[in-house]
Amino acid sequence: MPYQWTSTPGASPQRLKLWPHNSLPARGMAAFVLTTFTLICIPTLPLLGSPILWGLLPFLLAAVWGIFYALQRNHRARQITEVLTLDRDDAHLIREEPSGKVQEWECNRYWTTITKYEDDGPIPHYVTLKGKGREVEIGAFLSEEERISLYEELQIAWRR
Repeated sequence: MPYQWTSTPGASPQRLKLWPHNSLPARGMAAFVLTTFTLICIPTLPLLGSPILWGLLPFLLAAVWGIFYALQRNHRARQITEVLTLDRDDAHLIREEPSGKVQEWECNRYWTTITKYEDDGPIPHYVTLKGKGREVEIGAFLSEEERISLYEELQIAWRR
Protein backbone atom coordinates (compact mmCIF):
# COMPACT_ATOMS: atom_id res chain seq x y z
CA MET A 1 0.00 0.00 0.00
CA PRO A 2 1.21 3.49 -0.73
CA TYR A 3 0.96 4.58 2.87
CA GLN A 4 2.87 3.54 5.95
CA TRP A 5 2.80 4.15 9.67
CA THR A 6 6.39 5.12 10.47
CA SER A 7 6.11 4.77 14.23
CA THR A 8 4.99 1.88 16.36
CA PRO A 9 1.26 1.72 17.11
CA GLY A 10 0.44 3.14 20.50
CA ALA A 11 3.67 5.13 20.67
CA SER A 12 3.55 8.90 20.67
CA PRO A 13 3.78 10.56 18.22
CA GLN A 14 2.32 8.36 15.50
CA ARG A 15 3.23 9.27 11.91
CA LEU A 16 1.42 8.24 8.76
CA LYS A 17 3.07 8.92 5.41
CA LEU A 18 0.98 8.72 2.23
CA TRP A 19 2.12 8.87 -1.40
CA PRO A 20 0.57 8.02 -4.79
CA HIS A 21 1.19 4.64 -6.34
CA ASN A 22 3.87 4.80 -9.07
CA SER A 23 3.50 1.78 -11.31
CA LEU A 24 6.17 2.74 -13.86
CA PRO A 25 9.71 3.21 -12.51
CA ALA A 26 12.33 5.20 -14.43
CA ARG A 27 13.88 2.09 -16.02
CA GLY A 28 10.46 0.90 -17.12
CA MET A 29 9.71 4.27 -18.68
CA ALA A 30 12.99 4.23 -20.60
CA ALA A 31 12.29 0.70 -21.82
CA PHE A 32 8.76 1.70 -22.89
CA VAL A 33 9.96 4.74 -24.85
CA LEU A 34 12.75 2.74 -26.51
CA THR A 35 10.34 -0.06 -27.42
CA THR A 36 7.86 2.45 -28.82
CA PHE A 37 10.59 4.08 -30.90
CA THR A 38 11.72 0.69 -32.21
CA LEU A 39 8.20 -0.41 -33.12
CA ILE A 40 7.46 2.91 -34.84
CA CYS A 41 10.66 2.57 -36.89
CA ILE A 42 9.90 -0.96 -38.16
CA PRO A 43 7.39 0.17 -40.83
CA THR A 44 9.85 2.80 -42.06
CA LEU A 45 12.61 0.26 -42.87
CA PRO A 46 11.49 -0.14 -46.52
CA LEU A 47 11.75 3.63 -46.87
CA LEU A 48 15.48 3.76 -46.06
CA GLY A 49 17.27 5.71 -48.77
CA SER A 50 14.16 7.38 -50.11
CA PRO A 51 13.21 11.03 -49.62
CA ILE A 52 9.85 9.96 -48.16
CA LEU A 53 11.65 8.86 -44.97
CA TRP A 54 12.81 12.43 -44.37
CA GLY A 55 9.22 13.62 -44.66
CA LEU A 56 7.97 11.05 -42.12
CA LEU A 57 10.87 11.30 -39.68
CA PRO A 58 9.77 14.55 -37.95
CA PHE A 59 6.32 13.08 -37.27
CA LEU A 60 7.76 9.85 -35.90
CA LEU A 61 10.11 11.73 -33.60
CA ALA A 62 7.28 14.04 -32.50
CA ALA A 63 5.18 11.00 -31.57
CA VAL A 64 8.00 9.48 -29.49
CA TRP A 65 8.73 12.83 -27.85
CA GLY A 66 5.02 13.24 -27.05
CA ILE A 67 4.93 9.87 -25.29
CA PHE A 68 8.11 10.69 -23.36
CA TYR A 69 6.78 14.13 -22.37
CA ALA A 70 3.43 12.72 -21.20
CA LEU A 71 5.14 10.05 -19.07
CA GLN A 72 7.54 12.60 -17.54
CA ARG A 73 4.69 14.98 -16.74
CA ASN A 74 2.68 12.17 -15.15
CA HIS A 75 5.67 11.15 -13.04
CA ARG A 76 6.17 14.72 -11.79
CA ALA A 77 2.47 15.07 -10.99
CA ARG A 78 2.66 11.95 -8.79
CA GLN A 79 5.27 13.46 -6.45
CA ILE A 80 2.72 14.29 -3.76
CA THR A 81 3.33 13.36 -0.13
CA GLU A 82 1.11 13.72 2.90
CA VAL A 83 2.33 13.25 6.46
CA LEU A 84 -0.13 12.98 9.33
CA THR A 85 1.40 13.28 12.79
CA LEU A 86 -0.68 12.32 15.82
CA ASP A 87 0.64 13.11 19.28
CA ARG A 88 -1.26 12.98 22.55
CA ASP A 89 -3.24 16.18 22.01
CA ASP A 90 -2.82 17.37 18.42
CA ALA A 91 -3.15 16.16 14.85
CA HIS A 92 -0.97 17.79 12.21
CA LEU A 93 -1.28 17.14 8.46
CA ILE A 94 1.32 18.37 5.97
CA ARG A 95 0.75 18.01 2.22
CA GLU A 96 3.63 18.70 -0.14
CA GLU A 97 2.69 19.33 -3.78
CA PRO A 98 4.94 18.46 -6.75
CA SER A 99 5.56 22.19 -7.22
CA GLY A 100 7.04 22.39 -3.71
CA LYS A 101 4.00 24.15 -2.25
CA VAL A 102 3.31 23.02 1.32
CA GLN A 103 -0.15 23.01 2.88
CA GLU A 104 -0.59 22.46 6.61
CA TRP A 105 -3.54 21.71 8.87
CA GLU A 106 -3.52 21.35 12.64
CA CYS A 107 -6.23 20.58 15.15
CA ASN A 108 -6.83 19.22 18.63
CA ARG A 109 -7.41 15.46 18.33
CA TYR A 110 -10.39 15.57 20.67
CA TRP A 111 -12.33 17.91 18.37
CA THR A 112 -11.32 16.27 15.12
CA THR A 113 -13.85 14.22 13.19
CA ILE A 114 -12.93 11.69 10.52
CA THR A 115 -15.51 11.42 7.77
CA LYS A 116 -15.82 9.04 4.84
CA TYR A 117 -18.18 10.17 2.10
CA GLU A 118 -19.41 7.00 0.39
CA ASP A 119 -20.84 8.67 -2.74
CA ASP A 120 -21.18 12.37 -1.87
CA GLY A 121 -17.53 13.34 -2.35
CA PRO A 122 -15.65 14.04 -5.57
CA ILE A 123 -14.50 10.40 -5.54
CA PRO A 124 -16.03 7.30 -3.91
CA HIS A 125 -15.04 6.73 -0.27
CA TYR A 126 -13.62 10.24 0.08
CA VAL A 127 -11.85 10.59 3.46
CA THR A 128 -11.63 13.93 5.26
CA LEU A 129 -10.49 15.31 8.60
CA LYS A 130 -12.49 18.16 10.11
CA GLY A 131 -11.46 20.48 12.91
CA LYS A 132 -10.92 24.15 13.73
CA GLY A 133 -13.59 25.06 11.20
CA ARG A 134 -11.76 23.44 8.29
CA GLU A 135 -12.27 20.17 6.46
CA VAL A 136 -9.24 18.73 4.65
CA GLU A 137 -8.93 15.68 2.43
CA ILE A 138 -6.45 12.93 3.11
CA GLY A 139 -5.34 10.27 0.67
CA ALA A 140 -7.53 11.37 -2.25
CA PHE A 141 -4.93 9.94 -4.65
CA LEU A 142 -5.26 6.43 -3.18
CA SER A 143 -7.38 3.72 -4.78
CA GLU A 144 -10.89 3.04 -3.53
CA GLU A 145 -9.87 -0.02 -1.46
CA GLU A 146 -6.90 1.84 0.01
CA ARG A 147 -9.12 4.76 1.09
CA ILE A 148 -11.49 2.33 2.83
CA SER A 149 -8.54 0.73 4.63
CA LEU A 150 -7.08 4.15 5.46
CA TYR A 151 -10.38 5.27 7.00
CA GLU A 152 -10.48 2.18 9.23
CA GLU A 153 -6.85 2.62 10.31
CA LEU A 154 -7.43 6.30 11.08
CA GLN A 155 -10.43 5.41 13.23
CA ILE A 156 -8.27 2.96 15.21
CA ALA A 157 -5.36 5.41 15.52
CA TRP A 158 -7.65 8.20 16.74
CA ARG A 159 -9.02 6.01 19.52
CA ARG A 160 -5.54 5.30 20.89
